[in-house]
Amino acid sequence: MEEEDVDLTMDDDMNELLHFSPDVEQAMEEVFPSQDPLDKPDFNVVEYINTLFPTEQSLSNIDEVVSKIRLKIRHLDDEIRMVVRGQSNVGQDGRQALEEAQQSIQELFTKIRDIKEKAEKSEQMVKEITRDIKQLDHAKRHLTTSITTLNHLHMLVGGVDSLESLVRRRQYGEVANLLQCVLNVLEHFQRYMGIPHIRQLSERVRAVQTELGQQILEDFEEAFPSQGAKRPTGPTMVLQDACLVANILEHRIKQEVIKKFIRQHLSEYLVLFQENQDVAWLDKVDRRYTWIKRQLGEYEDKYGRMFPAEWLMAERIAVEFCHKTRCELSSIMRARTSEIEVKLLLFAIQRTTAFENLLTRRFTGSTFTDWLPKKAKGAPSTNPFEEDDVNSESGSEKDGDLDKVKKPKATETPFQGIISKCFEPHLSVYIESQDRNLADLLERFAVDMKAQSLPKGSLDEAGGVLPSCADLFMYYKKCLVQCSQLSTGESLLALAKVFQKYLQEYSQKILANNLPKVPSSGGGLTIVSLLKDKDGLEVTRFTMDELRLICGTLSTAEYCLATTQQLEEKLKEKVDDNLMEQINLTGEMDMFGMVISSCIQLLVQDLDSACDPALTAMTKMPWQNVEHVGDQSPYVTSIISHIKQNVPVVRDYLASARKYFTQFCIKFANSFIPKFINHVFKCKPVSTVGAEQLLLDTHSLKTVLQDLPSIGSDVVRKAPASYTKIVVKGMTRAEMILKVVMSPQDPPQGFVDNYIKLLSDSSPDTFQKVLDMKGLKRGEQSAMLELFRQRQPPPPAGQEGIAPASGATPEQESSRIRKLEKLIKKRL
Repeated sequence: MEEEDVDLTMDDDMNELLHFSPDVEQAMEEVFPSQDPLDKPDFNVVEYINTLFPTEQSLSNIDEVVSKIRLKIRHLDDEIRMVVRGQSNVGQDGRQALEEAQQSIQELFTKIRDIKEKAEKSEQMVKEITRDIKQLDHAKRHLTTSITTLNHLHMLVGGVDSLESLVRRRQYGEVANLLQCVLNVLEHFQRYMGIPHIRQLSERVRAVQTELGQQILEDFEEAFPSQGAKRPTGPTMVLQDACLVANILEHRIKQEVIKKFIRQHLSEYLVLFQENQDVAWLDKVDRRYTWIKRQLGEYEDKYGRMFPAEWLMAERIAVEFCHKTRCELSSIMRARTSEIEVKLLLFAIQRTTAFENLLTRRFTGSTFTDWLPKKAKGAPSTNPFEEDDVNSESGSEKDGDLDKVKKPKATETPFQGIISKCFEPHLSVYIESQDRNLADLLERFAVDMKAQSLPKGSLDEAGGVLPSCADLFMYYKKCLVQCSQLSTGESLLALAKVFQKYLQEYSQKILANNLPKVPSSGGGLTIVSLLKDKDGLEVTRFTMDELRLICGTLSTAEYCLATTQQLEEKLKEKVDDNLMEQINLTGEMDMFGMVISSCIQLLVQDLDSACDPALTAMTKMPWQNVEHVGDQSPYVTSIISHIKQNVPVVRDYLASARKYFTQFCIKFANSFIPKFINHVFKCKPVSTVGAEQLLLDTHSLKTVLQDLPSIGSDVVRKAPASYTKIVVKGMTRAEMILKVVMSPQDPPQGFVDNYIKLLSDSSPDTFQKVLDMKGLKRGEQSAMLELFRQRQPPPPAGQEGIAPASGATPEQESSRIRKLEKLIKKRL
């Protein structure tokens, strides 16, 4: 028992000493996982004993359990003893391993130091070995340079002596090759010019170059004297070799040779076409170009091989000829300005531009050093006016249709305008001529319109476009092509002003002034109109030819609007950049837009006026006496008949301008529906059955109006959403008004609530009209109006003191209406 007590006491002490933190316990669990309850940090002795002896009967084997636990304790003590003994030698082994590592490091450092010392000794040995080799390399390079310099000096001395000898004998063929070699060798001695002998040789080379230049100029002067005829023997090999030498000499010698030859070559031209000669005038300008063509041919035959190909002598001759011709033509035109006529000017311009185009195809323009492209518009033109001269004059396009495949703008060359720009100061004659021609053309258009009275064949079958429109723009295109070849500056801008002038005249004189006049008078209410309304006569309407004229004018204005926009783009493309902002045809396009609006308004007025008698008949019907609801009323049948008669005709005539037909439908709906609602208000008094009949008529009209764009057409198309929205909104309002009229007036509160619910109209005037349709007496109307005003929401804050727009009572309004009626009767 004492031994057991000691063991229990030791267990308590161990339990107190071996209490670890949670982190340590978790680490131990990860390193030594165990399912034994004795290894748990929260080990409970009582629970463990209860687990071993759950019942009293299990206590019978307590001795056996105690023996097993003591055996386990002994095993654990043995393991702990062995581990402790095993760890007693770890420190000593660690110290021994550290000492061995330090010893190894010292041995390694000693070996590295020995290797470094050996490497330094090897490097010193290599330097000593290669020092002699470097000295030999330097000696070899210096020796090679000396030998090369001596060879160059020998070549230079010999070359200079040979050059002086060859120059005296004028052996230019050998001089050309030798001179280039001497100059190349002399470049190697630029660093040695401080040596007297080298400087002397350089001066001798410069002297030879100067002498060569003078000799070559003298030889060319002798072969091609400035005064007198050319040598009949033609070029010699001496001159051909001299050109090779001049190509090596300074640039001035080459330029002098070129100028001397060209001046002598064109001396005959200046004599033949002097200002006082008959062939110098514009009517014989093509003889100038014939002469230079012949001269260029002779040059190629006789002198083509004399000059180096890179000199481009043929192109230089042509360019100098162009400059002199421009000066000569400018001078003679200034002296004889009064004799310049349009046909003569155009003839000279056409011949000149044709010659410039020939030069463009023949030469590259490489001799122009100061030429740069004036405009860099590489993108393809989006303008349908972009066509060449042949296409624009062939007349193959039908009615001047300009919607062709777009072509990129032709690349400008320095030969373009090199001569023809001398005609630009005199293009005012051309502009004035085009002004007169366009005035005559517009006058002829006006006479044709009045004479033809628009027969069936006078409109273009394809799009209803007047033929005069196509003729006008074809003429514009022709003028634009001609003028843009001559000038892209002020003259083209002046032509654009002329275009604007006659576009305005065409829109007014040809289109707007020839539209049919509105049948009804513009003075408002007249006795004639009152009598017509009273007697039920139909108003005057446009004839079918007049409708066709209106639609044709609309299509023409649309064509002019689109083509004018293209014309503006083309003018901006052609004109100089600094003048581009002055090209503006917006005003002219607006005028054509106004013509289109006028045409649509005339078509709307025609159909609208056709429906007026039926609406008037609607207001005169006794709606308070209607006993039963039947089919649609006669006035509805009349309106539908007019719509079916008019709309298909307009739609067919505007087949090529579908968007404007849609505008026509929208404007008619915006005009007819408010007018119909106003006539509905005039139907008073209206019984409940009469209101039901009116509601049926309104629904019939609503159905017809919704199908208006495709009425009478074999192909049924869905009406545009914008149009359908207008019709549904307007006609639904008319239906709601009639539903309010159909509602009982008792109780008044329910009638007002029904009105507000169906119409949502806070205007007392509209409510007053509804009460009039119901035929209420004045006293009942006053009570209704007062109740209606009470149901209206209060005004916003800050507007309590503002008086309403219509503050008069119903009695005051009735009195005013009676006074106005008496005044109208007195006036009539």
